[in-house]
Amino acid sequence: MTAGRKTAWWAAILIGFVLSVYLLRDMLLPFVVGMGVAYLFDPLADRLERIGLNRTMATTVITCFAFVLFLVILVVLVPMIVEQSAALLNQLPEYANRAAEMMRTLVYDIQQAAELRGVEVSEAEKEDAIRRYAQQAIDFFGQLAGNLVRGGVAVLNFFSLLIITPVVAFYLLLDWDRMVAAIGRWLPREHADEIKTVTREIDRTLAGFIRGQGLVCITLVVYYAALLEMAGLNFGFLIGLFSGLLSFIPFVGAIFGAVSSIGLAIMQFGVDSIWPIVPVAAIYVVGQLLEAYVLTPKLVGDKVGLHPVWVMFGVLAGGVLFGFVGMLLALPVSAVIGVLARHGLQRYMASRLYDPENPV
Repeated sequence: MTAGRKTAWWAAILIGFVLSVYLLRDMLLPFVVGMGVAYLFDPLADRLERIGLNRTMATTVITCFAFVLFLVILVVLVPMIVEQSAALLNQLPEYANRAAEMMRTLVYDIQQAAELRGVEVSEAEKEDAIRRYAQQAIDFFGQLAGNLVRGGVAVLNFFSLLIITPVVAFYLLLDWDRMVAAIGRWLPREHADEIKTVTREIDRTLAGFIRGQGLVCITLVVYYAALLEMAGLNFGFLIGLFSGLLSFIPFVGAIFGAVSSIGLAIMQFGVDSIWPIVPVAAIYVVGQLLEAYVLTPKLVGDKVGLHPVWVMFGVLAGGVLFGFVGMLLALPVSAVIGVLARHGLQRYMASRLYDPENPV
């Protein structure tokens, strides 16, 4: 097979894989999470095998431990999550009324400013402004209601995550070594050693990133939830929990948390004084500094080796193409692409295409 045909063959495989992921993106989340869990716990299963357990027993021990840990977390956290979620839904009408009152105040302030500049504002113009703001509020809460309706589908996806993910993780963990060995036998003999070298580097990169980023998320969950509660913000635990968990996706957790918490603070404390809102904003400013300059350098380091601009591009592109699954996988996939790109660049620099005096 010529080099051109080999390239076309691998390109066709890659295009087919990406197209399949795109078409099946709405059902992939439990399988992606299950694969991530199996990948994360495979080293532990290998250690248990080395101390005398067979693979089935090692997988069963890990699965039971993870299940018990999950139940403990569920018992501790779910009551608080349910309580604050229900309270937030009950508060939404009141928050809507407060938002409408703020809009009336804003229209009045605009009118006063215009009159000070000698601009006449008719009653019709004021009514039109109020109607526009009201329509914007209706559109916002209509979108919120739509999201809640779609949240019913999200609940089904959540339960499928609870049911399917453990099963997928168990079987993948059980057969992980056999699958890796089988894939190794399928590699083209001419390039098998080079491919294995690259995959080992990818493995080190992904393992370091996933474990490090997981510790970052846990730390941020504790930080945001505790401090938002201490700041007196209603539903601070709920916002802090999701802010920390979503921090696994770069920038998403901080943006979600800052917008949600500051918006709720404005609804709760009003705009007459900014001082109750300042601590909430400061929590996220300090949290971002903590994540960027302490947690990520210490726990993740330069495992990914990507420029922040490319990270932002990868997250946005993943979200546009594949939804939440794409955002979840954006950084790991970008890390893999980074490893492949660095390896390709090394090959190019050592080739005659770059320097005719190179031996190959």
